[in-house]
Parts: sequence; structure tokens; C-alpha cells
Amino acid sequence: MELRQLEYFVAVAEEQSFTRAATRLFVVQSAVSAAVKALERDLGVPLLERNSKRVLLTDAGAALLPRARFALDAAREARDAVAEVRGGLSGTLRIGTLTSIRIIDLPAILGEFHRRHPGVLLRASAAPSGSMGLIEALTDHRLDLAFVSLPGARPPGVRLIDLTESVLDLVVPEDHPLAGADHVPITALAGLDFIDSPVGYGNRSVTDRAFTAAGVPRRVTIEIPDIATGAAHVCHGLGVALLPRFIVAGEPGVAVVPVTGADLVWPLSLAIAADRTPGAAARALITLLTDTIRNGGRP
Repeated sequence: MELRQLEYFVAVAEEQSFTRAATRLFVVQSAVSAAVKALERDLGVPLLERNSKRVLLTDAGAALLPRARFALDAAREARDAVAEVRGGLSGTLRIGTLTSIRIIDLPAILGEFHRRHPGVLLRASAAPSGSMGLIEALTDHRLDLAFVSLPGARPPGVRLIDLTESVLDLVVPEDHPLAGADHVPITALAGLDFIDSPVGYGNRSVTDRAFTAAGVPRRVTIEIPDIATGAAHVCHGLGVALLPRFIVAGEPGVAVVPVTGADLVWPLSLAIAADRTPGAAARALITLLTDTIRNGGRP
């Protein structure tokens, strides 16, 4: 049994696809298939059930998967220990991000990380299903870290490091009747057409919870995956929106009005899988992030 075989098996199990596993591992699909078949021959049992739609674990595969992850984590920690002695980290760090994360300067932070640790390959990806999609990828071990917004109850299987937060304000066209108000109670927003993110996004969860708590009905007429475009949608008369202040600062053609009588705080956290110890590269990025937040956003 070789570590490479275990690595390929885990990738297939997590991706439920030989094709996606090969893409993730930067190898051809035939190499993944050959490694998994060799592992099955060594163990004398089938580990995966293959069909035209996806790949599923057999009972033997389900028993092997957590132990294979443990072995790979142990090997990674051994490599990390040697790399730290040699003075340089290596490997791949898989980071999940939100579609708009301008509340922190992530490119500057990752740029500083790359200067400090040029041997680490950074792979950043966004989940089309928002924070809950990132949590699913994290607990499936397809990500090492993820930036998420999870207001309220925290999901099982992850640990969260709170980074920062922003308030959601009402954003309306500049000629809207509410545009000149100093503030507006949430009860006055019933009957308006709202632009919002799909269910599963952090800002949508904040808004839905606030309206439910206030007993105010709300009608969402347009859903957009990128909240950075929310103000532009409002400007063109497609509805009103509740958006984080960092998104709408300086946007033309709209007015921003604080909402009272509601908890509209949008949190940003860094999520880590609870069932595994972060590697040296992940720990280095966590340290850089927390130091940056304490330093007022400057790496």
C-alpha cells in the first residue's frame, strides 16, 4: 500500500468522480484508475462502486476512508516538520472564498503569504451555493480553509475563527421615496421588491432571519450570486437590496439608508474542518490573517 494510492483513493471518494479527482490531482484519469485498482488488489476487496453518474464507497471503502485520511495527514505533518526545519513550506493550500470578500483585502493577504512561502501552491475557489456550499466542501475535505458567513447557529463539523463583520443597509435608487430618510424601520419595508443572493449565502441568511424575527413579510424578485453587483441592479430600478456597507461605499445612482429594529450584522469567519489538524501552510495563513485583522487590515 502506497501513500500515492491512498491519496488517489481519497480524492475519488471525496469528489465521487475519477474525472474530478484527476483534475484535482493534476494527473490523467487513467493514472487515478490504475492506482485505485492496484490498491483494491493489494487489499483484496473492491473499495468503490462505479456507475455512469458517480462513484460510491463500498463498505470496505467507507471503513478505509477515515484511516486513509489519517495516514495522509500524518505524512503531510511529517513533510511539514521537515520543511519548517529547512526553512520553507511546500504543498498545496486549497482555499474557499465568497464571491465578494472586499471587507478584507484578500489579494494583499495572499500576496504577502506568497512572498513568505513561495513554495506553497494556492488554489482559491468560490462555491456557487455560497457559504453552505463552502462548508460542505470543507467537511468533505475538498478544501483546507474557507471564508464563510454563517450568522446564527454554527454548523457541525467545523471550527470558526471570527474575522470581522459589517452591517447590512437598505440600498434604494436615488429617486426612491426612502432615499432621503435618516433611517427606516424594518417594518416599513414590507411590500418592496428585493434583490438578494440565493438561499445559502450568508447575507441572505442574515436578511431572512431579520425579517422573520420582525414578523415582516418580504418578496425577493431577483436573486444574484455576486453581491458586488447588487448596487448596480438597484440603480437600474430592479428593486431594493440590503447590502453590506463595504459593498456600496461610493456607488453612484443609489442611496444608502440604515435599517432599525433588526439585527442585520453580516459576519465573516474563517472555517476549518473540526476532524483534522490544519497543516503548516494552513496554520501560517491563519496566523497571517489574524495578525492582519489585529493590524487594522494591513498584512
